[in-house]
Parts: sequence; structure tokens; C-alpha cells
Amino acid sequence: MRTHLSFLFMSAALAISLSGCAGTAAAPSQRQLMLVANDEKQSWNDAGVVQLAPQGRDSVQLIDIGTDPLAPRSVGTLALDNTIAGPPTNLAITADERLALVANSLLVVEENGVRKQVPDNRLFVIDLAASPPKLIDTIVVGKQPSGLTINRAGTLALVANRADNSVSVLRIAGQKVNLIDTVAMGESVSHVRFTPDGRRALAAKFPNHKIALLDVDGEKVSYGKVDLAVGLWPYNVDVTPDGRLALTADNGNAGASDGQVDTVSVIDLEAVPPRVIDKVVVGDGPEGLVVSPTGKMAVALILRGSNAAKNAYFYNRNGSVVALRIDGKKVTRGNEVVVRGLPEGAVFSADGKYLYVGNFIDQDISILRVDGDTLVDTGKSFGLAGHPAAMRGRLTH
Repeated sequence: MRTHLSFLFMSAALAISLSGCAGTAAAPSQRQLMLVANDEKQSWNDAGVVQLAPQGRDSVQLIDIGTDPLAPRSVGTLALDNTIAGPPTNLAITADERLALVANSLLVVEENGVRKQVPDNRLFVIDLAASPPKLIDTIVVGKQPSGLTINRAGTLALVANRADNSVSVLRIAGQKVNLIDTVAMGESVSHVRFTPDGRRALAAKFPNHKIALLDVDGEKVSYGKVDLAVGLWPYNVDVTPDGRLALTADNGNAGASDGQVDTVSVIDLEAVPPRVIDKVVVGDGPEGLVVSPTGKMAVALILRGSNAAKNAYFYNRNGSVVALRIDGKKVTRGNEVVVRGLPEGAVFSADGKYLYVGNFIDQDISILRVDGDTLVDTGKSFGLAGHPAAMRGRLTH
């Protein structure tokens, strides 16, 4: 009897133990989308001179990086125009992954047998909930729409129009997107980024080396002529999840490498008024810039002359990624990882454990891993349908 009771107790304990293990088992990974815009018109020859091909071969790819972070998979490709001209932020995905916006800044036209680029004014609206994802609308905005942003509520979007010196304001209601206002900026702006609370936005005044502050009250966006002087040629701007800091990628040479070191400027958004509190030297030609969803790291993508003339003293076959450690309001340079040719866009996984870097020249994505405050090359990459000019994951902050 004692033996029988002991067996029953042991069986019950084993069942409870197994039940507990099942309850704490890791949940299966879920799909997380990344949007990649491929430009098949622009390239560079050995002398570093731009070569233009005709329109018609560009694409936008949707890639799942959530199900298996080390083996991304393509879930759809749309034949949509796109261009590498401008910061790699001319696209965005809403926080609920139901809608995406993609701007095309330039078109290639041919006059008297000579190809040239002219400003476009189209913004594509993509239904991500459809299977496969599909284009559902095309909105006319300002000339040369470039960097853009969507608020966390998914109700408002802003688009920086470089050739029109303006920011377009768009209402998002479900899958319907409408242009409702245009904010004059007085000079060219390359990118614009909402703060996490949606009450403010920052616009990069690329040619005048400043960041403009925009106030957001509901659907009303206003520019009170408050500008912050940052580093030379700020192409890109991002914010931390807590809304305390903004970082800018100060390109240093109007969108290209020149062999000189350049900076990331650190803006204290809590100060009254907000102000630049530091500059971190990162390398030659930072362009891509993204803050991790954890708020503990940011990365700057360094061109390193990878599309320059091959006989230039600053030419390197490959670009790199520089880690930036964020501790409160202190930002310090971390390690640097060499990737491949002309890195443009970058996307963190939603948990901040992986970083995906688009290499324009090599038509692929390098996969890096975040180990504490250090970036580690996993040695894995993912081939693309074209040359990645821009990349964005779903909005996390």
C-alpha cells in the first residue's frame, strides 16, 4: 500500500512538473515585417560617377524577420518605383503592421538621349493585412518626398519634401490616407520623425545643418521657427523610446563620403528649450541611423567611401556599422562592425536582439546580433531582389 501511494504521489508530482514546464515554455516566434525598397536605376562606375538606368525595375519587398531572426523570408514583392537619393527612411510601417507608406523621391527621365533625375511627388499606400500585400492607393504630396514618419497611434503621418521645402501632413483612418495640410519649412528638409508621445516632430534641415522642431496638436502641425544647430549635413534623425533624446546622423559632405570623420549629434528633448548636448565622432559618412527599441543602443551606418572613386584615398570596398551605447543622456561610441558595400538602411528586431543592415552594392542584408552593448557579426546574410535603398521595420516607439 505504501508503495502504491508513493507511486501515485510521484506520478502527480511529475504531472505538475511537466505542466509547469509547459506553462513556462517559450512562445512561438511571431511574424515581424520589414520593408525594403530596391532601386535598380542608380549605380556608380569605378570613377565614382553616377550611372542611371531607365525606370521600371524597382521593387518593394516585405520580409518576415520575426519567425526566424537568422533566416528572414520574403512574404511579398511589389513593383514600385523607388530611389536611393535621400536618407533611407522614405518608408514606414504602422505599429499594428496593417499599413505601410513608401515615398518615391526622384524619377529618371531621358532628354535628348541623356538621362537625368527629376523630383517625383508620389506616396504609395500598401495594405499589409492582405495576402499577399498589395498597393491600395497613391497619394500626391510635395516634390521629392523623402524621409517620413507615422505616429504610434497610426493616425497621422509626416513626409519631408526636399524640393518643396515643406512637410506634408497626412491623416490615416483605417486604410484611408489623405493629405490634410502642408507645413512650409523655409528650406529643404530630408527627414522628419515623430517623438514617441506624438506631440512633437523633428525635421532635418539638411543644407543648413539644423534640426527644426515641429509642434503637434491633434492633426495640427506647426513650425514655430525653432531650430537646433547640429553637425554638418544632418541627413537622418531618430529618437529614443522614452522621448528624452534625439540623435542625428551628420553626413558631413552633402550625402557622400569625403575621407573626413563625421558625427552623431545628441539632442536633449527634455531641456527647455531642447538643445544639443553632445556630439559623438563615428566615421566617414554616417547615413543610416536607428535607435533600438530597448533604448540602450543606437547604430550609425558608415559609408566609408564604398561608392567613391576606387582611386580615392578614402575608398573602402565595404561600409560599416558603429554601435552607440545609450545610458540615460550619455551616448558613447561602441564597437564597429564591417558589413558590405554602401550600407544604407538598418532595422532592429522588435526585441532589440538583432540588427539587419541593407548593403546597396551587394544586394543583400547583413544580420548582426546584439550582445549586451556590443554588435556581433553572425556571419549570416539574406539576398534581395534588388539593391536596398531604404529599410524600415514596424514602428516600435
